[in-house]
Amino acid sequence: MDLGLTDRTAFVAASSQGLGFACARSLAREGVAVTLNGRGADKLAAAGELLRHDVPGARVTWVAADLTTGEGRETIIAAVPDVDILVTNNAGPPPGRLDDWDELALVEALRANMVPAVQLMRAYIPGMRARRFGRIVNITSAMVKSPAYEMGLSTSARAALTAISKAISNDVASDNVTVNNLLPERFDTPRQEFMAQRMMAAQGIDRDEARRRIASTIAAKRLGRPEEFGDACAFLCSAQAGYISGQNLQLDGGSYGGLV
Repeated sequence: MDLGLTDRTAFVAASSQGLGFACARSLAREGVAVTLNGRGADKLAAAGELLRHDVPGARVTWVAADLTTGEGRETIIAAVPDVDILVTNNAGPPPGRLDDWDELALVEALRANMVPAVQLMRAYIPGMRARRFGRIVNITSAMVKSPAYEMGLSTSARAALTAISKAISNDVASDNVTVNNLLPERFDTPRQEFMAQRMMAAQGIDRDEARRRIASTIAAKRLGRPEEFGDACAFLCSAQAGYISGQNLQLDGGSYGGLV
């Protein structure tokens, strides 16, 4: 299927690895000119070269900036003043417990997982509306719908982003600008490696057993492949997806227990 994205432009936040990189790669395969983002210039350069290797002829640039800061976002917007596609993403806070979640922890979670996405939407939506094409995809978490205690800090910040994104989606839909969220669960990325290492230390098991136990929590009994996630992102950005907005698409191997 031709997704109608040839010569579109995209900014993908926090995309030097993991699910952000997977989204960038899938968009590049559809002919989108992609700008990667991360805090480390060397890591970004390596990711850019890998993307060019994976997608011959890919048009890829990158901007090193910390999107959790106002200065970082100003750097991004100066380097990439207009885009057709915005994919927001950022690493979540570490697992914790109620005793860990003081006021500073709560504010920092919002600062990482809600504020940057909203501020980037504020910057890019006016141009999208004027051109009558825009696709915004926020990478959140399956735990927005199925919270786990230790991930409560991450879940709460991402749920706040979910709520404001729904509100924004209602206002911009008439200008062919869509806002949707992708809710991943247990994809084979550095995040899951972190969780496996944490389990190994806590339970005294080896890496293979840790990964087996993680996969066993998924109905499909395997970790998701990043390319599966990236291709779902690309479809939500497509011309064909113009009638899909304000939605939360779970990519969780069939694990969600609810009806809606």
